[in-house]
Amino acid sequence: MELADAISRRQSVRRFTPQPVPDTIITQLLEAAALAPSAHGRQPWRFVVIAPGAGRHTLVAAMDAEWSVQLAADGTTVEQIDARRAASATRINDAPALIMPCLDTTLLDVYPDAARQQAEYTMAVQSIGCAIQNILLRAVDLGYDAGWMCAPVFCGATVQRACDLPATIVPQALIPIGVMAAPPKRRPKRSGADLRIDR
Repeated sequence: MELADAISRRQSVRRFTPQPVPDTIITQLLEAAALAPSAHGRQPWRFVVIAPGAGRHTLVAAMDAEWSVQLAADGTTVEQIDARRAASATRINDAPALIMPCLDTTLLDVYPDAARQQAEYTMAVQSIGCAIQNILLRAVDLGYDAGWMCAPVFCGATVQRACDLPATIVPQALIPIGVMAAPPKRRPKRSGADLRIDR
């Protein structure tokens, strides 16, 4: 597939068919992620592959409890909370494959001042964004679809505990992968001309 086609066809898919994703495909997706650029060449990422079943249900239950409290604090109604919880749980539990990109903070440079240390963390987040985009585009190239869920950023410690991860492995996203069952509603995209700032 041409790169331009993969970029234009990529969508944040939420519903998948039951067709499994072979482990060979997961390996190819992670190989694509490994080729992404990273600050200082540190490659500060790890990718947790979460199989269907009990582990996912434990993760969903833990995230759900914290998310419900956050939504209630935002003034979301009980009915809206229940609907959003159900949709999110289905999206995670029913995905044929699920990858959780994480930052490995042991690989970050260490600075004596807080400002540069924060900049180092920001660069690591930018780097993992590149790796995630490689996964998303390679999935399309291989005939699969994926989504990008940022929920772990809002409850990192909870996700670490649910997945038995050390504090140095910081969850950044969930990437459900499979064959699209229904096309998502696509939001309009701004044009390149709209995004450009000339100086």
